Amino acid sequence: MRIIYTLLAALLLPFLSKAINQDSLYFKLNYTKKSQYITMRDGVRLYTIIYAPKDVKHKHPILMNRTPYSIGPYDSTFKAYWNTPYIGYIKENYIIVLQDVRGRYMSEGTFMDVRPYNAHKKGKEIDEASDTYDTIEWLLSHVVGNNGKVGIFGISYPGFYAAMGAVCGHPAMKAASPQAPVTDWFVGDDFHHNGAFMLADAFNFYSGFGRPRPKPTQTSTGGFSYYTKDMYKFYLETGSLSQFADLMGDSITFWKDLYAHPDYDQWWQQRNARKCVSHIPNSCATLVVGGLFDAEDCFGAWNLYSAIERKANNNNTLVMGPWSHGGWARHSGEFLGNVRFGSKTSQWYHQNVEFPFFQYHLNNKKELRQPDEATIFITGSNSWRKFSQWPAPNAKPTAFYLQANNSLSNAMPSQSNTWHDYISKPSKPVPYADGVQARRTNEYMSDDQRFASKRPDVLVYKTDTLQADVTVAGPITAAIYTAITTTDIDIVVKVIDVFPDNFSYDTAIYGKAAPYTMGGYEMLVRGEVMRGKYRNSLSKPEPFVPGQPTLVKFNLPDIAHTFKKGHRIMVQVQSSWFPLVDRNPQKFVDIYHCTAADFVDATVQIGCNSKYASYVLLPILSK
Repeated sequence: MRIIYTLLAALLLPFLSKAINQDSLYFKLNYTKKSQYITMRDGVRLYTIIYAPKDVKHKHPILMNRTPYSIGPYDSTFKAYWNTPYIGYIKENYIIVLQDVRGRYMSEGTFMDVRPYNAHKKGKEIDEASDTYDTIEWLLSHVVGNNGKVGIFGISYPGFYAAMGAVCGHPAMKAASPQAPVTDWFVGDDFHHNGAFMLADAFNFYSGFGRPRPKPTQTSTGGFSYYTKDMYKFYLETGSLSQFADLMGDSITFWKDLYAHPDYDQWWQQRNARKCVSHIPNSCATLVVGGLFDAEDCFGAWNLYSAIERKANNNNTLVMGPWSHGGWARHSGEFLGNVRFGSKTSQWYHQNVEFPFFQYHLNNKKELRQPDEATIFITGSNSWRKFSQWPAPNAKPTAFYLQANNSLSNAMPSQSNTWHDYISKPSKPVPYADGVQARRTNEYMSDDQRFASKRPDVLVYKTDTLQADVTVAGPITAAIYTAITTTDIDIVVKVIDVFPDNFSYDTAIYGKAAPYTMGGYEMLVRGEVMRGKYRNSLSKPEPFVPGQPTLVKFNLPDIAHTFKKGHRIMVQVQSSWFPLVDRNPQKFVDIYHCTAADFVDATVQIGCNSKYASYVLLPILSK
């Protein structure tokens, strides 16, 4: 069979190459490329590349992408769009506009991370919305053949700039699609989750991205040079966050800002993109896109959509698929790690949602059907579902209680004084994934959790075998009663789908999978951390009283998953998730400036009794 697959691939390769070459040739024959500095209201010039169709007999829409990650190539070479979703817009003769944001790569000015929106700008005051507005003004006046309609989209950090484009207020801005958008870097995106510092992502990213750029450049700076490809070993041996500050040095502004603002203060709140969405005009439609298994900005997609729903009056829609961060633009979406989804979900999304969205609003294709309010892929059952609102209106929050016998059920615990305990040791934190990784993986979001189930510092609870499918659609709430011997602790809650012992994928539907034992697989569906000292307020941390039962209640990002008949629902509770999350010293201190002496072991008790009944609230979808 291996020989047959190899022969088939060899036979198909010329046809695939021919299709790619044809798209490449079409782009080059039918477009021109122009580099242009566009002057902003304060005199700073932003470097912009414009790919314009040679057809000037017809009017064409403008589709923008503003990014801190380089819009190169900066010479006459065309960007390799022929093997990406961009090719659909190119074949429809869209004017493609790319821009290095202020202070990045070839643009002038000073870069500021997640620059706050200024609703009361005067004169030459700027923000990312005004830079978008000024760029549109220039484009409409200088790009021949535009139809006066502009759209903007972007993934991750460019998703933040797409959101700022939506609020720019220019009447020509008709459609914006923030995708996996950076939304709130303290509450749930990228570098913090509920106040806990996402160490591996932050250090790996800012050791390169954060280096100063004194003048415009076409090249990027290198990142940190690791002495080992075992990230668990590196982060553990480096030590406290004080040591990471030493490694980072003194030149990276945002890293110093992270240490200067350990709580959710005004500085962070000004950088919450949800606060400004009320300024999105009714004339600008929004399509928020995200991945169910996005390790960076899953929070951002769900919560930016929700904020727009509450605060704006525009046409706002949501799409969530079974993807890692930006996976819909990079992969077929047929699988993530060991978990299979049964179809090319990325292709379906582009053909049925994103492309029609922009065609309708920018290219006057009014015959196209617009996206439903919420188009959500339900993993497990592996099907797209369309909802009139999100969270789903017929989802009923249902409590699953942690039981004394380590089961999980809807019944309130009957025992009067049962607690389960473990010792949380900062010197031996629970790894976020099995095996050895050089970098944080995308696949951990759906990885097998059997390695964690075997650890003494992870508590495991699971239902009986399900007698019918259970579909969960919406946000999860964890309510964990704990008593600890120290003054601070992290609580990590994971919701897991336990596959039957005899499970295997049907190769006729899912294709040949990697040789991994899927029988008994414990699939992570959603996990989240809560830094305990922020349990009552992200802005005002407070210590635990040793030995005092305390409720730690927090929300996990939404899920859309069917636990199939014959499977089980599992919940795991632990107090470290390393090096995904930095180690909590388990003492009420300033974690960013503490030393190795501040790290202490903690005995953690979890309530499983009638008075202190810990539970997870799952929104179960009725048929």
